[in-house]
Amino acid sequence: MPKEYTCSFCGDKFTPDKGLMYVARDGSVYFFCSHKCKENMLKLKRDPRKLKWTLKYKKQRP
Repeated sequence: MPKEYTCSFCGDKFTPDKGLMYVARDGSVYFFCSHKCKENMLKLKRDPRKLKWTLKYKKQRP
């Protein structure tokens, strides 16, 4: 059974062969399930709680 990672932006679970790993200059490690999540977090600096397609939005809303 392969290890599962959780996307740092949207909260989805994925296997290591599908996602991206980003290491920032300060040493913090981010795991992303797609390029879409990576760009939304790092380049566009969006809040995942305000985007309807993320699990963090769905968990926040009852």
